[in-house]
Amino acid sequence: MLLAQVMTEDTGFNIEVYAKTDVGSVRPGNEDNFVVLNLSTADTWKPDSKVVEPTRNLTSFSQSHYGALIAVTDGMGGALAGEVASRLAVECVRDRMLELQASPTYSKFPFSERLRLSLELANLYIYQMSVKRAECSGMGATFTAAGLHGTTAYFGQVGDSRAYLVRGGQAQQITRDQSLVGQLVEAGHITQEEAERHSYKNVILQALGAAPNVNVVVDRVTLHDKDILVLCSDGLSNKVSANEITAEVDRAGSLKEACDSLISLANERGGEDNITVVVAQVSGGKLRSDASDPTVTLPLPSKSLTQERWGAETINRDPTLPYEIDDVLLDDEEETLPPPGHLDNAK
Repeated sequence: MLLAQVMTEDTGFNIEVYAKTDVGSVRPGNEDNFVVLNLSTADTWKPDSKVVEPTRNLTSFSQSHYGALIAVTDGMGGALAGEVASRLAVECVRDRMLELQASPTYSKFPFSERLRLSLELANLYIYQMSVKRAECSGMGATFTAAGLHGTTAYFGQVGDSRAYLVRGGQAQQITRDQSLVGQLVEAGHITQEEAERHSYKNVILQALGAAPNVNVVVDRVTLHDKDILVLCSDGLSNKVSANEITAEVDRAGSLKEACDSLISLANERGGEDNITVVVAQVSGGKLRSDASDPTVTLPLPSKSLTQERWGAETINRDPTLPYEIDDVLLDDEEETLPPPGHLDNAK
């Protein structure tokens, strides 16, 4: 896939991105959401921003000091509560990332910990709203984020939406599904192929808002020139394999076309769930070229799970990162909630 090279002064590399969410072929409403965020300019692309076609600054920009964030989220809950949960998730994480990097206290923490804390704060806020608002009771949302900072991608994971890395024409799932069957696969009790057909495949172990505390798993991978990140909700991953994702991305003439073709394929295979896809490619600048990198080929099956995930390394929570946060970081999303009783009356 050829992408325009739009490099500017003293930036690390170029980022091209496109995102799309689709209701699918069966469900009446869409509880998925996504966000594309340039952390240096605060330029933001979300489905509810009423952007028919995003402006160029949202789909092509240069990596800069604060980096960038892309994420997908899949809401759950009665009435429209799932839609509310996924919207709150992207709004909370966006706002917290911007606030934490500007804070004299929290800016001292590594990017990985600001990403982790942003998800933890989003979880707490959604949980508090589910308790406070009866019509939001039980709402929650998965969240899969890729934060690009320096020449590293940091993946924040809660639930079973996924992040794939396509490199050298081959794809690996970087995130691990926080689901019942995901645990069975990791324990070696069932194969990945068996997991795809398992009757409990949709049982997830945690979600934003389901409990006051959440274990955010953060992994990091060093980026290479021409790497492609694909983030998606399970509306896609339940219908399209990693190899098929690679094939569709390679075949597409643009990132928009890649999103369109992946969503069309999932719909052709039933489209029972909402489908959301974010595709991003990094290129140029300080990124290592695959041609000089001995790790670009897929490892043999005997290699460890970490090696199979393109050398992904899990980052433990910084013991100095506080759990108790100032309330000022939790008080500005409620105005975006529907008025009381709105969800009760939803069809």
